[in-house]
Amino acid sequence: MIDTHCHLYSEYYDNLDELIDKLKDSDIKAVIVNGCDMKSNKEVLELTKKYDIVYGALGFHPTELNDIVIEDLIWLEKHINDPKIVAIGEIGLDYHYDDTDKEKQKYFFKKQLEIAKKYNKPVIIHTRDSIQDTYNIVKDSKCKGSIHCYSGSLEMAKEFIKVGFCLGIGGIVTFKNAKNIIEVIKNIDEEYILLETDSPYLTPEPYRKYKNDSSYLNIILKKICSLKQQDYEYLKTVTTNNANRIFDFK
Repeated sequence: MIDTHCHLYSEYYDNLDELIDKLKDSDIKAVIVNGCDMKSNKEVLELTKKYDIVYGALGFHPTELNDIVIEDLIWLEKHINDPKIVAIGEIGLDYHYDDTDKEKQKYFFKKQLEIAKKYNKPVIIHTRDSIQDTYNIVKDSKCKGSIHCYSGSLEMAKEFIKVGFCLGIGGIVTFKNAKNIIEVIKNIDEEYILLETDSPYLTPEPYRKYKNDSSYLNIILKKICSLKQQDYEYLKTVTTNNANRIFDFK
């Protein structure tokens, strides 16, 4: 299995060496650690060098733009073709907070999409309370990738799929109030589903009291199998192939 979105930063995990060994024992073949700001982006680069199953996405999260400057985008472009960097992410829009500077978010979102297009890199997109603006921007970007932690409607899911995106499905699918994403999974083809955890967040049921990590992908996959009425090994193969199709792990 491949975890297409996680944050395995040292500030969240006491012993990353032990965690990586645990993931290998849990049938995890690769994880994509996503950056959010300059500090985490630099850590992503170091993690990709240290651990064989760790790949990276570099990007600036929409809620982490207070201190961003144009030079940060120059740094991003400089490192986007570093070994084992497979995407630009986590980028996007987040209108959840009242003091959100929407125009600033849109500006830096578009700039990062331009870099992705220039270097033919997929993107990993965060959208929170902003799904229509997110769609309006990505549909014209000619980029492909993942809509991370998808929780929108079935209708919008189909629109994202039409313009080249897969949907990142994580622990939320196991939550009691996950009506939207359950409807989506039941009604889209499995070739558009990517597995993710968003570790250390969004641990699936019945383990929500524990810190999340990529070993919980099997719980997420089992839930998807139940919803799709498909065999576990079949969907494991399909979702792994989906990740390999979107991201260049070679």
